[in-house]
Amino acid sequence: MTVRVKICGITRVEDAHAAIAAGADLIGLNFYAKSPRYVELDRAIEIRAAIGSRAAVVGVFVNAERAYIDERLRGASLDMIQFSGDEDDAALAGWPVPSIVTRRLKAGENVTPHCADYVLFDAFDSKLFGGTGARISLDQLRRLDLSRAIVAGGLNSDNVAEVAALEPYAVDCASGVESSPGVKDRDKLRSFVNNAKRSR
Repeated sequence: MTVRVKICGITRVEDAHAAIAAGADLIGLNFYAKSPRYVELDRAIEIRAAIGSRAAVVGVFVNAERAYIDERLRGASLDMIQFSGDEDDAALAGWPVPSIVTRRLKAGENVTPHCADYVLFDAFDSKLFGGTGARISLDQLRRLDLSRAIVAGGLNSDNVAEVAALEPYAVDCASGVESSPGVKDRDKLRSFVNNAKRSR
């Protein structure tokens, strides 16, 4: 099976339509208020309604209270929850939809076990929770079990094929398909998805 593509940081209905038309399988909605791609619940509900069943919708959270997550899980009918902060196993447990835990990898770091359904690998930054544009080395990725992994970190249409060729569960992109933060570029979306899915 070809690799799945997650387009993260969708902030507009038209960008959700464009991502899905390009072939995206998962759409990420960012509920972290400090992110330039943050969406309020009302906007998330609007985007969710436009997506329908054409793609899975992933809610992205950073060290959020359980009630805050639950409100958005229900309100926006999320298909998956992505934990992108420093959440412990207790925070990941007990949800009615699959969970994704983010692991920001330092060079050469081994991955510790977790109780999430999927793991998203991103490059480490001491100050930022993702969105750094930094890449994980291919050598490091080759040493990891990618069967239930989503690979992010500095991906764009020029480099996604070499990551997709490692056969992760999915590849993830936000800034690499944008014209400005939170605004997706249709040509970049098409190129990214095509190159990811033609990697085999």
